[in-house]
Amino acid sequence: MSRTVEQITLDKMYAAFAEQNVEAAVETVSDDSVWIHHGTQKLPSLRFEGKAGVNQFFQANFTTLKVEYFDILNTYQQGNTIIVTGKEKFIKVEDGSILAQKWVQIYTFENGLITRMEEFASSAADEDYIVIS
Repeated sequence: MSRTVEQITLDKMYAAFAEQNVEAAVETVSDDSVWIHHGTQKLPSLRFEGKAGVNQFFQANFTTLKVEYFDILNTYQQGNTIIVTGKEKFIKVEDGSILAQKWVQIYTFENGLITRMEEFASSAADEDYIVIS
C-alpha cells in the first residue's frame, strides 16, 4: 500500500522531532499553521501561530526537555486529517522532574503541509485513575 502525501509529511516531521532538527520540522508546516496544546495536569494550554510560532514550539521542546521515550501507538487517516495516539516521557532540564503523558494529536493538511495540529493529553499516572467496575 502506498503512503499518502500527508503520511510522508508527518513522517518527516516526526523524524525531524527525533533528530531535534527545528529547521526540518518547520519545513513541514504551512506559513499560517496553528498548533494547539490543550494543556494537562502539568502543562499549560498553549497556541502557536504561523511558522514562527511552530518554531517556538520545537525550540521549547528541544531546549527544556530531554526525551526518555516518545512512542506512537496508532495512526488513523481520513481525507486530509491524520489522528495519532501516543505516549511520551521527558525529563525537565531545569529541575530534573519527570513529565509523562498519553496523548492524541490531530493533524490537518493542505498542499502536503501541516496547517493545524491539536494535542489533547493527560499527565495523570495510570495508578491515579479511579477504577469503576
